Amino acid sequence: MSGSLNKVMLIGNLGDDVKMHYFDDKNCVGRFPIATSESYMSKQTNERITNTEWHNIVVRNKAAEICEKYLSKGDKVYIEGRIKTRKWTDDKGMERYSTEIQCEDFTFLTPKGDQNTSAPNKPSTPAQAPQQAKASATEEGNDDLPF
Repeated sequence: MSGSLNKVMLIGNLGDDVKMHYFDDKNCVGRFPIATSESYMSKQTNERITNTEWHNIVVRNKAAEICEKYLSKGDKVYIEGRIKTRKWTDDKGMERYSTEIQCEDFTFLTPKGDQNTSAPNKPSTPAQAPQQAKASATEEGNDDLPF
């Protein structure tokens, strides 16, 4: 293979609500963490061990607004995207790095009846929102490729 690939597929639970940031040019960015876990039995102690990994998700524009409207802490979601590492300088002048998942596609996996319906701006009945929502975070996937 002569090229390279930067592709991430995650299924996890939101660790917090979607935090939105709006820009002057009417664009916006939504950020939220999701947790993925793996479990196994320890051979020494014969107890179940669970390891949790946290991922910072970044979603843009209309997809971000959809996530803000329908996702809340604890919801299960499928995320597809790519890894991006950002370099920034903190308020003390130190260089910092953060690794994020730039979301390109997502699917809500928590049925609406299982969500916390007391949260504001969230649909209270399944008739008010799709049972399973799927959206594309990019507009450019319509090229009819055979694979």
